[in-house]
Order: sequence, then C-alpha cells, then structure tokens
Amino acid sequence: MAEQTIIPIEQLLPNKLFIISLTGRPIFPGIFTPIMINNQDDVKVIDEAYTGDGFIGICMDKEESDNPTLADLHQVGTVARIIKKINLPDGGINVFISTIKRFRIRKIVSKQKPMLGIVEYLDDEDADTFEVKALTRALIGEMKEISENNPLFSEEMRMNMINIDHPGKIADFIASILNVDKDDQQRILEIQNIRQRMEQVLVFIKKEQELLRVQKKIQHEINNRIEKNQREYFLREELKTIKEELGLTTDAKSSEYQKFKEKIEACKFEGEIKESVEGELEKFSLMDSNSGEYIVVRNYLETIVNLPWSVPTAESFELPEARKVLDGDHYGLEDVKKRIIEYLAVRKLRNDTKGAIILLVGPPGVGKTSVGRSIARAMDKPFFRFSVGGMRDEAEIKGHRRTYIGAMPGKIMQGLKIVKTMAPVFMIDEVDKMGTSYQGDPSSALLEVLDPEQNVAFRDHYLDLPYDLSNILFILTANTLDAIPSPLLDRAEIIQLSGYIDTEKMEIARNYLVPRSLDKNGLRKRQVSYNRKSLLFIANSYAREAGVRNFEKNLDKIHRKLATEIVFKERDAKERIVADLPLIEKMLGKPLFREDTGKKADLPGTAVGLAWTTMGGDTLIIEAISNPGKEGFNLTGQMGDVMKESASIAWSWVKHFVTDTEQANPEWYEKKQVHLHIPEGATPKDGPSAGITMATALLSLVHGKAIRKNLAMTGELSLTGQVLPIGGLKEKTIAARRNGIKEIIIPEANVRDLDDIPEHVRKGIVFHPVSRMEEVFDLAFPKTKVKAKPKAKTAKTKK
Repeated sequence: MAEQTIIPIEQLLPNKLFIISLTGRPIFPGIFTPIMINNQDDVKVIDEAYTGDGFIGICMDKEESDNPTLADLHQVGTVARIIKKINLPDGGINVFISTIKRFRIRKIVSKQKPMLGIVEYLDDEDADTFEVKALTRALIGEMKEISENNPLFSEEMRMNMINIDHPGKIADFIASILNVDKDDQQRILEIQNIRQRMEQVLVFIKKEQELLRVQKKIQHEINNRIEKNQREYFLREELKTIKEELGLTTDAKSSEYQKFKEKIEACKFEGEIKESVEGELEKFSLMDSNSGEYIVVRNYLETIVNLPWSVPTAESFELPEARKVLDGDHYGLEDVKKRIIEYLAVRKLRNDTKGAIILLVGPPGVGKTSVGRSIARAMDKPFFRFSVGGMRDEAEIKGHRRTYIGAMPGKIMQGLKIVKTMAPVFMIDEVDKMGTSYQGDPSSALLEVLDPEQNVAFRDHYLDLPYDLSNILFILTANTLDAIPSPLLDRAEIIQLSGYIDTEKMEIARNYLVPRSLDKNGLRKRQVSYNRKSLLFIANSYAREAGVRNFEKNLDKIHRKLATEIVFKERDAKERIVADLPLIEKMLGKPLFREDTGKKADLPGTAVGLAWTTMGGDTLIIEAISNPGKEGFNLTGQMGDVMKESASIAWSWVKHFVTDTEQANPEWYEKKQVHLHIPEGATPKDGPSAGITMATALLSLVHGKAIRKNLAMTGELSLTGQVLPIGGLKEKTIAARRNGIKEIIIPEANVRDLDDIPEHVRKGIVFHPVSRMEEVFDLAFPKTKVKAKPKAKTAKTKK
C-alpha cells in the first residue's frame, strides 16, 4: 500500500480564481465566517466553484457600486475555501467560508461577471524577528485590557487570540474584531511586512482604549445621578428608621426584611453578587406576603445568607498529628497513608488553602469512605458525604432553576449550607455508578464542579451566582475506573486501595472490628475474646472477600447470638466468653470455604489462573476434557469476546506445539472433541490474562498429566507463544495468598510491578517470570521433557 502524505493547503491553491466582491469590510486570512450572496451572477460563481476545487477570491469594492467590475475592486484580497452553502428562500445563498491567504490580482482574465483573474499569493515578511516577538506580546497585553472592559468581546474570542501562534495571524485576527473603518482595514490587509502590520494594528488598539476610557467616564457620571427609585429607597429607609425610633410595631415581613438586610451587609458582597442580591432584597420588600412569588424570593434569600461567603483562614494542622489520626483509624494501607501525608505536607509548605481532587479506587469493604473521614479529621475540617450511585439527573449536582415549583440548590450548595465553611472535605461516593437519562448527564455536571479552572466561579442553577468551590477538598470513591469518563479521571489524583490478606484482616478485626461490634450489640468491652487462630478461621472459612465487610457481619452475627443467650439467661452476663473454633462454628454454621474444597488443579486438564474483578483479585480454575468424536472445540462459562479469542489462541498454539514434539501424537486432537469450561457459569468473565492458564490446562489434557500443586499463573498468550503483560498483579497476588498459592507464574514484563506489592504480601510466594509459553510448560510439568522433532537434514556439497 502506497504511503500517504499530508499536503499543506497552500500548495493546492489555484493560480486562477473567480472573484467575489464585498461591500462591507474586508475579510482577513484565518477567519471562518458566513457571507450572504444575493446577486444571481455571484450565486452561479459560488455554485461553479463549490462543485470544482472550492476556492474563491474575495476582494472589497472601492465605491460600493451595484454592479462592479474587476477594475472597481481592490487588487489585494483573500482566497477562501467554501466549506458549506445553504440555499435561501429568496434565491440567494448563505456561504460558510474559511479564508486562507492574501493574494494580489496580476492579470484580469474577465472584467465582467463572472469575474476571473490570475493571482499571485502574498507571503508574510519578517515573521521571526525580536521586534515582532515584542510587538506580539504588546498586542496581546493591550487586547486583554480592552476585552476585560468590553462585554462585546466573548470568552471564545479571548481564547482564540491566545491560542494563535503566528504573529501575522494575531495581527489579522485583532484587526478583524476591532471597530476600525473598512478602508483602514483594507490598508492593513495590503501590508505584507508583519512588523509594519502589527504597528498599524497597535495604533488602532490605542484609539480603541481611549474610546473606552471616555465611555467609562460617561457611564460613571450617569451612575452618580440620583434617580427616582433611589430617592424612594432612601425615603423608605428614613420612614422605617422613624418608626423604629417611635417604637411603632412592624409586621413580620418587615422583620424578615431587616434580618435579611443585616445578614447580606455582613456578607460584604461585591460586583455581580451584590447587585443581584440587593435587587432580590428590593423585590422582596415590595412584594405582598400572600403572593406565591414571595415565598420563592424568601427561600432564595435564605439560601444565600445561609451559605458561607467568608474567605477561609490558613490551615493549622500538624503532620505528626495527622499521621497519628490515620494510623489510629486504619491498619495497614501504608501506600495510601504515604500519599495523603505527602499531599498534606505540600499544603503545609505552601500554606495553601486551595482544594484538590483525590480518587480512591478499590473493592467494596476496603475502607474508602472511612479513609475520607480520616483525612477530614487529620486536617481538622468539617466532612460532608453524598453518593451519586444511580444518579441520572444533573439537577442533583447543579440544582433546579427557580422557575420550577419546589426548586432547590444542588448537592454541592446544600452541603456548603450544612458545613458552614468554604473549605470543607467533600466525599462523593460511587462515581463509577452514575447513569444518564433524558434529564441530563450528572458526570458531565461534575466536570465543572471538579475542574480547578472552572470551579472558582461555579454557577448553581438555583443561585445563578458565581461561587468559589476551589477551596474544597474533593474525595471521590469508586470500585473500578472502567465506568468513569476520561475527562473526570484527568482531573483527579488516583489512589488505589487493594484488598486485604488474612493476617491483615486479623489485625483489623482485633483492633477495630471486634470492639465496634461488641459495642454495637450491647456487650461489654473484652467480654468476648478472640485469639489469632479464631480470627484467621473466620477470615479463611467465612470471609474470603477482598474487604472486611463480611468479616464484620460475621462478628455481628456471633455477638447477636451471644446477646440473645445472655438475655434468655442461657449464659451469665458477667461471664467472659472465649470464642474458640467450636463456638464460632456453632454460631456461624458450617464453614463456607474449606481447604479441601479450594480451587486446586489436581487432575489432568485443569489449571489455576488469577483474575481481577471490581471486587478485587480472585483465583480462577480452568477445566478441559476430551471426548471421542469429530474434531471440535467448545467453550462454556459465560466468557466474553476477548476471553473467547484468548481461548482460541491457546488451542491453536497447543495444537502447533503438540505437532512439533516427538512425544505427543499429532493425530490426538483430530479424533477428539475438546470442551474447555470456567466454573461459576453465572458470573460473566472477560479479558486476555487467562491465556497461558487455558493453554496450560489444554496441554495438561493432551499429555494426561496434572500440573504442579499450589501453582497459579496469569498472562496473555500471543499466537506465536509469547507471554504478554497483564494488569492488577497486586490484587491477583493478594487473592493467591488468600487461597494458599505458593508459586505464581507471571509475564516477565510485569516484574517491575512486584515493587508495588508489600513485602508481607509477597512473603512465602515464589514468582516465576516467563516470556515464552514453553517456559510455562517446563514450570508446570517439571518432569516432562519435551523434545522437538528433528529437522530434515540437507546434503552438503563439497567444494
């Protein structure tokens, strides 16, 4: 296939151009704009150009005549490409064009319409000099001052101006948006030298600034005049003061008005907020208290005055104290604590009150929500939590507009009303479980809340006022990153919380879960004692999940039953109970997990793999059997498309491998129907990381030998036998340790990930890095020596 190259559009410009006359202002290069064409001759020219190469020349008419010729037009114009044309009911057309480059008419081919001319294209001169760079900065700086004081300049215009990287284009863009006479604009268009062009544009910017100064002066004089409404306002205030001095009673409405007025003055609003709130307060004072609108305005003012508006003071937390809080609330999680302390250290060093966004990701029950509470305690800040799981309406985040009955602010503003500070810790739970509907997309609404560039002036739909959220520390939680939109992930610092192994669960239970469960169920502290063996028995036999939620439920179950026995006088209330294994089994029933029923590959055709799920790591048993019959390969176990492809690759590699060895019979698979199954068929499974496990199970079936005991593996298999890297090695290792695995085969490319796994998790587990499937075979079947078929010898000719 021939290599494709990208050709700049300047190289495609034709030497001959149809010319269209303009009666307004000239259009500069680099502009995308619509133009209206009503002249039927010009409409035909547009149609012909649109069906051809799409290029037209645009020149300004010197005298604005009704039927100009090519001689009546300025000789310098702009070449444009027609992007789109729309036919209008009156016979004219609306054309969207993108201007590209200046040109000068060298020769007239046709003076009358359709006007055609031979053109030469004009390049910018002196584009990369020191003076041009200085002028570029001056232009942008001066235009920034104008745009800030002129409401006609939109934010999009400002961003476009900043993002233009060519000095000539910057001058052209500014010249096109300035309020300059068309003849002056034409003169700028005809200047090829960039320095001269920019100096001319700078002159017009200075004139615009002078005009703005005069305009602001006039506006200031008008604002200083006392109008009728202001006089009435002062008279009403005087009347109210007189009534108060005379001790005259005022109605409830006046009392509320006075309360709102005092609170609004205490907030010391400025700018847009002050103008809007005072306008609402004035409206409130004029309303009848029996009208429906009165309640709406009253609730609105009450919401405003109850929000925190004062700038947060400097934080005073101490790092040793913060570390003590984190250690006291959570066992282990050293990586998480380290990241949090580093974050707090930076805030302390910078003396910064600005917020941040932390995303805690991990299986259920590993302590994500409690870590958020601990961060708030460590920083000595108020904590507010709400969940967005299942949320489908963006109004839950940004509020309802006041035009609706029962309108209220969103969760963010409601939380700020509760915590009474602009710098709290906000936890947003279950961000991976948000939905979308016809009512909007809450995840998109969250983008504005979490973006540091936007949340300094966040507008809730209910308030419709800018509010600064930049001092809030946002902590998000999720079980998986897959369902979270990428823009949301870009704004957050991700901290992974992996599952716990049995020894960690034992320490967590001893220090946190047992005391809390005893108190919850009305038992005295230390009334029930557990030894190490008892807690490990609960962890391994009843609660093998990644977190400790089921562990706590089992403890609650034991303590509830003990409390019941005490109430029914079956036990002495003062007796100290020792929770040994018989008592635990009596209270919880037969163990759910036993060592003898674990996932073991002790039969030919079986292998143990490692998987990662939203619930943490897990072990996976692969089973394969063969039946006499026509060659075939069946897959069951609710596999996803990627896993089915991985199984097909494994089977193809095994057949290739068997064919190339002397020991195996290549006809074996031709007379067998092979069935590969992954148990727990009700659970969907997908991903490529079980590739080497499926290939090992199939090899075990073909050779009729079981693999080594206590061996698990994970890795993607390529068609040529390469073992490719996988993800989630830490979670998979934790699952392997939980299930008594002693050896793990991993891809060689994942050796770097072993440093992320804590030493106490790796202890007692041997890792075997491999890069080829043949190495997996040697590790899984150590006593099986595979000998390749000898290759055919070629006769050597003597020289």
